[in-house]
Amino acid sequence: MSQKIVNVLGYAKANNQFVVKAQNFDVRISKNENFPELEGPSPLEYLLAGYAGCINAVGKLVAKEQGITLKSLQVEVSGTLSLDKYQGKISYERAGFKSIQVVVKPTSDATLEELKNWIEAVENRCPIQDNLINPTPVELTLLKEFSTTEAA
Repeated sequence: MSQKIVNVLGYAKANNQFVVKAQNFDVRISKNENFPELEGPSPLEYLLAGYAGCINAVGKLVAKEQGITLKSLQVEVSGTLSLDKYQGKISYERAGFKSIQVVVKPTSDATLEELKNWIEAVENRCPIQDNLINPTPVELTLLKEFSTTEAA
C-alpha cells in the first residue's frame, strides 16, 4: 500500500491575514485589512474549490484510463450552511455544510453511458469526496508557546 503525507503550515500574527504555506505557494485566506489587493477566498470557499479541483484532477486521470477525450471540464460546487453555530448563537446543530451540490459538465464525444461510467469512477476515487462523505479521524493538538520570561 503506497501512502503520501500532505502537509500545510498556516500562520497569522495579531490582526494580520492568515497565510498557508503549501509546497512553494502562499495561500492567502479571507480578509487582509492592510492590503485589500491580497485578500483571498474564505476557508469554506477553499474547501469547495479543493473539491472542484480534485474532481478535475481525478476526472482527467480516469478519462485517460478509459480512453475518453475531454475537450473541457467545468465543475460547479456550492454548499449550504447555517451561520448560527459558527456565530455561537446555538450549540445543537453542525457547524459545517448542511449539503453540497456538484454539477460536472464535461465536453466530450463520449456517449452518455461512457460518461456515466466515468463520473462514477471519479466519485469513487476522489479523495476530497471521500473525506466529505466518510468520517475521518482528526487529531487536534494545542501547543501554547511562551517565552522563558513568562515562566516563573
